[in-house]
Amino acid sequence: MDNKSLWQSFKGSYICDRKLGFALDTSRMDLTAQFVKEMEPRLQAAYGSIKSLEAGEIANPDEKRMVGHYWLRNSALAPTTEIKQQIESTLDAIKNFARDIHSGKITSAGGAPFKHLLLVGIGGSALGPQFVNQALGSSADPMDIYFFDNTDPDGMTKVLAEIPDLSKTLCVVVSKSGGTKETRNGQLIAKEALKAAGLDFAKQFVAVTGEGSELDKTAVAEKWLARFPMWDWVGGRTSELSAVGLLPAALQGFDIDAILRGAREIDELTRAPNTAKNPAALLALSWYHAGCGKGLKDMVVLPYKDRLELFSRYLQQLLMESLGKEHDLDGKVVNQGIAVYGNKGSTDQHAYVQQLRDGVANFFVVFIEVLRDESPKTSRTSLPAKFSGAALQVEEGVTSGDYLSGFYLGTRRALYEKNRQSVTITVDTVNEYTVGLLIALFERAVSIYASLININAYHQPGVEAGKKAAAEVLALQRKVEQGLQKASGAQTAEQLAGAIGEGDNVETVFKILRRLAANGRVEVEAAQSVFDDKYIRA
Repeated sequence: MDNKSLWQSFKGSYICDRKLGFALDTSRMDLTAQFVKEMEPRLQAAYGSIKSLEAGEIANPDEKRMVGHYWLRNSALAPTTEIKQQIESTLDAIKNFARDIHSGKITSAGGAPFKHLLLVGIGGSALGPQFVNQALGSSADPMDIYFFDNTDPDGMTKVLAEIPDLSKTLCVVVSKSGGTKETRNGQLIAKEALKAAGLDFAKQFVAVTGEGSELDKTAVAEKWLARFPMWDWVGGRTSELSAVGLLPAALQGFDIDAILRGAREIDELTRAPNTAKNPAALLALSWYHAGCGKGLKDMVVLPYKDRLELFSRYLQQLLMESLGKEHDLDGKVVNQGIAVYGNKGSTDQHAYVQQLRDGVANFFVVFIEVLRDESPKTSRTSLPAKFSGAALQVEEGVTSGDYLSGFYLGTRRALYEKNRQSVTITVDTVNEYTVGLLIALFERAVSIYASLININAYHQPGVEAGKKAAAEVLALQRKVEQGLQKASGAQTAEQLAGAIGEGDNVETVFKILRRLAANGRVEVEAAQSVFDDKYIRA
């Protein structure tokens, strides 16, 4: 396609909303008028299904649950007065709590003001807050934030060592069910760390969880500082605009009303059943077209802005947990999904863009372009007032931001020259409003795409299967340790597996013994072959 034809295609495929500070370009996705026309009946069905979802119909049939993350930024949509009041009262409680923390009205047991925040969560309970912190944080924030987002003891010890003062640290534990083991483990380690420092941990702990959950009961029994609700109609991967994300955002001093407004206003635009003017529908249609409706191509997310570096990780969970399903709504095996990866531009010019241009064409790109070189958040730093990295010229008439834009435009062109497809999302700047907009845009696109491929985007049976398998391994580990206690002498993995009736699980027994030995929990008598090593209780 020559440059003149590309310009005409761009003009016909570009949606720009000046009020929102947002634009979408699908011209490099090669969506033909015929394809869009053929898909229109299915898109209209998708709009109808999402309208029913927003009205409170059961949209997660496997778990018999409503799906209400759209209500979080517009409580007027809630199907009952009770839910509407829950959303509004929780938002008020978050604002009041953050205000009391910042003013010093609420302090730790020793009277110290809270200056640090430790968030304990995993998956959607951490990815959203991590993304928002990266996008909006600055050195001027009233609280800095740290994360326990895994059950790795080394990682948690490292984080604890980085927190300047545990006596000024507020610990927010996030788990809807309260039974998520990784979060439970982090909660216990944080508790013991505060106790070891001579602190009354309960005066520094806050729970975000479902009413009556295991975590909720613990918080009540131990008299934690505060509790905030999670509801069964909000999934973890769509929970950033609930207390899960809004509480840490408010504590960091971010404008949560602006985050919600950005989400609400893009919702209004993407709710309309006019495909040509609906950016979420065009996103979903682009994904469908690129992967033939079967996820045959990966999505590479390339934001050309450091503050959006974690957006690809956030989108990994949102898309892959929502769309990666074995069965469709009719029970047919479909093995659907879209693999998502990415980092940021122009870093990826020096990482994997080489393969994107010249290697396997098994992907499409989502570029995110930010027009303003400097975020309003950046100006809140303690750098000299006259300094501006955005204004500084690195060559005559050229700034580092010019280079960043040049790399984006050049990469987009270079990929299209090799028939690599891409979408570009453009925003004016990175602020609270933009963050809410981006989150809600992709939530809506996921809902529409899920309808197009006829799957349940709101359950996660594969995740539950993984949790069950992990529980079985831990049960086997206890059996291994008990077997060693009863053994009369050192045992090989095969001998021990046979003795405890786990002859079919020798490999797992072997792996368990190797890790226990590495951590000094069992002793090992090394043989010439690692498979002949013998183990005995320490």
